[in-house]
Amino acid sequence: MARNWRRIAATLADPDRRKVYAEAVLGLPGTPGRKREKALDALRGAALIDESDQPTDVFAELLAADPVPAKDGPERWLEEGRIRTYPAKRAQRRELLSWVVEQTVDHGESLDEAALGQRLDALTDDVAVLRRYLVDGGLLDRDADGQRYRRA
Repeated sequence: MARNWRRIAATLADPDRRKVYAEAVLGLPGTPGRKREKALDALRGAALIDESDQPTDVFAELLAADPVPAKDGPERWLEEGRIRTYPAKRAQRRELLSWVVEQTVDHGESLDEAALGQRLDALTDDVAVLRRYLVDGGLLDRDADGQRYRRA
């Protein structure tokens, strides 16, 4: 049975409860007292610990009830629409770079380095590296004088 994440968050918002919960998770003995007993009652009420004060699988239950969807395609390497990392595998890197070209350069379009850089800047913090990957990967062609770029 999935638990209410708001109740869990509200319970753990209290520093005394967090401390007692951490002690339970780590298997540490706590200092007896009224404050600890109140925290244990709240943790039991939120189903964070069971009646024997052992941690429950409440977080696994929450995630199972509302799983985070797996990213696919280029989204696997993006964060807020920007490249956060480049895949190590050649085929995956090619997939990401092909997506970049689709997003930035129209068919038949010729761009100077500044215009290309401005478009790539929307996707990465390191425009020069991305531009190099696109050229070396054969996705962009560069004029012999190195002044203009177009789709390969």
